[in-house]
Amino acid sequence: MMKFSDVKQLEVYRESLKAKHDPHKTRICVCGGAGCTGQGSDLVGALNAAVKKHGLVGKVEVKVTGCPGFCERGPIVVVRPENVFYVLVKDTDADELVRVTCVEKRTVERLLYVDPATGQRIVREQDVPFYKKQMRVILGANGHLDPTSIDDYILNDGYAALAKVLKGMTPDAVIDEVKRSGLRGRGGAGFPTGRKWELCRNSPGDTKYIICNADEGDPGAFMNRAEIEGNPHLMLEGMMIGAYA
Repeated sequence: MMKFSDVKQLEVYRESLKAKHDPHKTRICVCGGAGCTGQGSDLVGALNAAVKKHGLVGKVEVKVTGCPGFCERGPIVVVRPENVFYVLVKDTDADELVRVTCVEKRTVERLLYVDPATGQRIVREQDVPFYKKQMRVILGANGHLDPTSIDDYILNDGYAALAKVLKGMTPDAVIDEVKRSGLRGRGGAGFPTGRKWELCRNSPGDTKYIICNADEGDPGAFMNRAEIEGNPHLMLEGMMIGAYA
């Protein structure tokens, strides 16, 4: 990965990634969150082996993504761009999943989610009741990005906000923008983020520090884990903008 010396180089690199990216390519997205990977199977390896067996190398990509939620039904696999949603997938299901979904262009009925309220099998991720009424913002890219790939993040407009800040905004303007946005902390206090940044900026001393507190001390709380595991560059970009402000 190259080192960027200015914003223009970042934008040129982003355009080169977009030029090579095929949005219509079949991507088998496997949840890489702790809930799914903790079950111990080599699902990714089995899917890659099945892709090779069926002569789909280069046509189908197996991709590890952040946690899309709904951990009780994991391991979760979503075949994009059609968003075919499979649950409770085991490595022993890999060959059938690839053959039926990618070769025969059908769905593996037994791996589809069954709505307990209606008894109906649901094919598309967006039609699952768990997701249907959600509007994901912070976690919106979790089921699409490879969290270990900075290229994936840049491809999807990552670091564009930082570039905008560095290119033409003063620290005070950044703080004012955050204050006007109404952004608040995700803890119980809901403290206004812009006000917090303003207090830090106005504190005495030339050297300031920004620290990521991911303690997750509340029992059963996993919002920080979902953010950091699923889209770490989003957190880093926010920290950089906060540090600049």
